[in-house]
Amino acid sequence: MTKLFENDAYIKEFRAKIKGIVKEDKHIELDQTAFYAKSGGQPGDKGEIETVGGKIKVLDTIKENNRIINIVDDIKDLEENNNIIGKINWDLRYKHMKMHTALHLLCSIIPLGVTGGQIGYEKSRLDFNDPDKLINKDELEEKINLLIGDNHTVTSEIIESSILKEKPELVRTMSVRPPEVDGKIRLIRIGNVDLQPCGGTHVNSTSEIGKIKIGKIENKGKMNRRVNLLLSS
Repeated sequence: MTKLFENDAYIKEFRAKIKGIVKEDKHIELDQTAFYAKSGGQPGDKGEIETVGGKIKVLDTIKENNRIINIVDDIKDLEENNNIIGKINWDLRYKHMKMHTALHLLCSIIPLGVTGGQIGYEKSRLDFNDPDKLINKDELEEKINLLIGDNHTVTSEIIESSILKEKPELVRTMSVRPPEVDGKIRLIRIGNVDLQPCGGTHVNSTSEIGKIKIGKIENKGKMNRRVNLLLSS
């Protein structure tokens, strides 16, 4: 399957063919897609699919055996090889793109291992291995907004996964390996600020994120501290 969002995360509408259907589960697989599947803390895309018979809602997008699957509200009379038009819920996706990019900036500021994270529409978070309680809320909010205002360009590149053995510092997550396809890994680069493996969707420049507010910094056990992040514009 061609993942259209990897080359252009701003595609809101696309054409495709139905590759597979599981009617009892209301699952559809397309031959190419701009719908992002839930992974890496980023929720799956929602939206709708237009067919000759009408419109159906995409309730969620998931990964299943390395395939991208749309969960829909109604299969209707769909058949394999039917042509469709997919439409992304752009308000939801774009918010996730801004949040995801902001979390990368958060990583660049906090030089600690990441133990977990979650992207949301209203609020996102990253958990850090911070036994010495080094994270300072006010300092963090100032630094991340300065980086956003510097308007760093966000790009992606593909490398051989073997390079990670030579540069293990690229991987910030402590318990999850980066997504690998055919021995290759996708990197997200934010100017000269951050570089790390990631399969998610991001904005093209940090200025698109808008102003960031750092919410609660919570203790989650002896080692972990949770940093909550909100978009204030």
